[in-house]
Parts: sequence; structure tokens; C-alpha cells
Amino acid sequence: MYGGAGVHVTELVRQLRALCEVDVHCIGAPRDGACAHSPAPELVEANPALATLSADLSMVHGVAGVDLVHSHTWYTGMAGHMASLLHGVPHVLTAHSLEPRRPWKAEQLGGGYRVSSWVERTAVQHADAVIAVSEGMRLDVLDCYPSLDPARVHVVRNGIDTVSYHPGIGSAVLERLGVDPTRPVVVFVGRITRQKGVGHLIAAAHLLHPDAQLVLCAGAPDTPELAAETEQAVAELSAARSGVFWVHEMLPAEEIRELLAAAAVFVCPSVYEPLGIVNLEAMACGTAVVASDVGGIPEVVNHGRTGLLVHYDEQEPAAFRAGLAAAINELVADPVRADTMGRAGRDRAVAEFSWATVAEQTMTVYNSVLH
Repeated sequence: MYGGAGVHVTELVRQLRALCEVDVHCIGAPRDGACAHSPAPELVEANPALATLSADLSMVHGVAGVDLVHSHTWYTGMAGHMASLLHGVPHVLTAHSLEPRRPWKAEQLGGGYRVSSWVERTAVQHADAVIAVSEGMRLDVLDCYPSLDPARVHVVRNGIDTVSYHPGIGSAVLERLGVDPTRPVVVFVGRITRQKGVGHLIAAAHLLHPDAQLVLCAGAPDTPELAAETEQAVAELSAARSGVFWVHEMLPAEEIRELLAAAAVFVCPSVYEPLGIVNLEAMACGTAVVASDVGGIPEVVNHGRTGLLVHYDEQEPAAFRAGLAAAINELVADPVRADTMGRAGRDRAVAEFSWATVAEQTMTVYNSVLH
């Protein structure tokens, strides 16, 4: 399970199986409840875009006999498009992000970024229905692909499992990391990619109150160069202040929940974010959120009620970093306000972001293209 899209698919399928028969086809290692498709052996060392397309071809063959195909991200968009053509069934596509909004992917994929962009454009423009995970994402889809009929673009927001993600502070993870439970904890969870803005947060951390501790759950760097850049930035931060903890590995979900629930503030400094499931996870754990005001984040984080939003302008990185630090410091200095925001966030996550509701709305989209 990888990133927000992985969480989305896992939880959506769990709920959909109460409403219809679902077969899951994935790329990579075999796993329970899914049919795995590996890239062609002769392309394993090729550009990742080519390896992905070879796995897509296997998927197209594997879905013969279904009534509808539903793809998530560009990795499977071509599989959905070609399966629709070959088998004569509708294709529904969920847009979790958009390649034109992520130009930094060229650092990771090289020419494969042009391939992934072509794949996404083709799949989106031909899909029978496109699901955007926020109103902001819907506007982005129509802006990037203006030839698309707006009537084919539906909004179904991401959800959150508020049973698995809940308040309640444990100490095992904090103790193992060496975090001081008597000092405020600021937590970040995300991949090391330009999109997630971890570099902005590390720079902003130089301005945090000396009592604040920063826990970075940040791994899977897009490139070796970005990994080295992050390594140097964290080393400089650690030399300048105490209480900096970098968790490189992907922690189990329960340990992430423990960190989120223990945090005084969760911070999401993304420069591009269609919705941001991780913000919902923090809210469900009863934690106040400081986040950038990009994409669908303002549809999740209610400024002044469940957290604080900081304006992001790519032309003004210093102002953004100062704003992040100021917002974090504001809540660290006022734990009563932060706790009130955390409780309001929990209430909103429970009331408005149920995965059962996501599944029902997705079924409505299915029925609209089947009948």
C-alpha cells in the first residue's frame, strides 16, 4: 500500500465489496486479495514508464469478462483505456494527481515523464467518467484537459477510517525514537518528493520555538539527488537545534497513528495536493493541522477551526517557510487552542469523510456509465 492512492484503493475496495463484485489488479509483488502483474522481464531495467506499460498490457488481458474497469493514477490509466477498447466496457478513472502539475517528476523519470503525461492525457480524455478527489482537483482536471466534457468529471472525496485512526496517546514509538514526551511534538508524514514540500518544512524548522521537537517520517526519495539534498538539510537543522528525528523507514499504520495522536501539531507543507489523506488521518487522531492552502487541502482543513492554512506561492518560498513556522509556533504556544482544533477535526472526519460514503458515491458513478 503506497501513498494516498494506495490507501484510497484499499479502503474503497473494502467497502465496494459489500455493494458489487470487485477484482483488484495491481502492479508489483503478489498480495492477498489482488492479482499482481509484473513488468516484462526484459524491461525490468528499462525506463520505469516502459516497465509500467508492459504490466498494463498484462492487466488488459487479465480483466476480460468484467462489466467495468476503474483505474487509479497514470500507472494503470493505459490499462483502463485499452481494456475499455478491447473488451468493450466502460472505463472510470480516478485522478489522484495530474502529471502537468508535477513537472519535477522529470527528475525521476527523464523522458518517461513525457510518456506518463501522454498516458494520462489519453486515458483522461477517453474515460467514460473521471472522478476527482476534491472540487479543487476537478478544476485542475478541466484546466489541464480543456477538451474534456465537464459533465463527465465527478467529485468523490477521499475518506478516512476513523476506527483505525483515533485519539489515544501511546509511548512505545516515542520512546524508541528518543522523543522527549515533556516537549511539544510536530510531526510530518510523507514521501521525499518536491510535491510534499519537505524541504520547505526543514527550512522552516530553523524558526520553530526551541521547545518544539520535529519528527520527520519521510522516506522513498524520488531521486538520489533529492535524498542527498534532504540528508544535508536535516544534518544542518540537527546541528542548529535539538529534537530533530528523521524516520527513514515506512512505519506500520498503528505506529503512525500513535505519532499523529501524540503530536501537538501535524504539518502538511505540500506544494501540490489534490486532497491529502494524511491530513484526514491526523484529524481523525484528534490533532490540529498546519497545512499549505493548495489544491483540495482547504476542503479538508477548516482554517481557524481544525487547523491553520498557510498561503503557498512558488515565487515566495521564504514567505511560505516563515508562515509555516509562525503557524506551528502559534499552536505550540497555545495547547488549549490546538486541542480544541484537534477535537473539531476528529468530529469533522467522522461526520464527513466516511469510506462507506465514498463507496456509495463511486457506485453512483459506475451506474451512470453502465446504464
